[in-house]
Amino acid sequence: MTASVASADSVARGAAAFHRADYFRAAQELAPAAERGNPRALGMLGFMYEHGFGVPQAYAAAADLYYRGAVQGDPFAQAQLGLLYDKGHGVPNDYVLAYKWLNLAAARSKGRQRDAYLRFRDAVATKLSTYEIIAGQRFALGCVPEQPAAADVHLTVK
Repeated sequence: MTASVASADSVARGAAAFHRADYFRAAQELAPAAERGNPRALGMLGFMYEHGFGVPQAYAAAADLYYRGAVQGDPFAQAQLGLLYDKGHGVPNDYVLAYKWLNLAAARSKGRQRDAYLRFRDAVATKLSTYEIIAGQRFALGCVPEQPAAADVHLTVK
């Protein structure tokens, strides 16, 4: 069995355990796949750390896991990272970065998921000036999946 097939199986088992509310088992299944960089596992495990499902609640750990999945183009991880930036949980409160990640998530999603991410993004946009929205859009345009940025920082535009 190849590593990618094993990782996919582990993620599927972890997702099934999560949906059964067997969070301890879900974390056991997802952790190895997340360590290997599986973006879906990173997003799901990040969610578990954000909410304390089967693991200690730790916003900084959730942000790290979401970031690692987000830079690989996983829409769920991108959206969740955007929401952390919106609230300042585990990362500095930054509405421009929240807008960036939610914009990317919406662009890479379909159906109800896309609609939800658009609503979140638009809610964040109400906290921004026109120039800050433009900055968020530019940051999103510069984000290429699977090539992690050295740092997720920016200059605030006023």
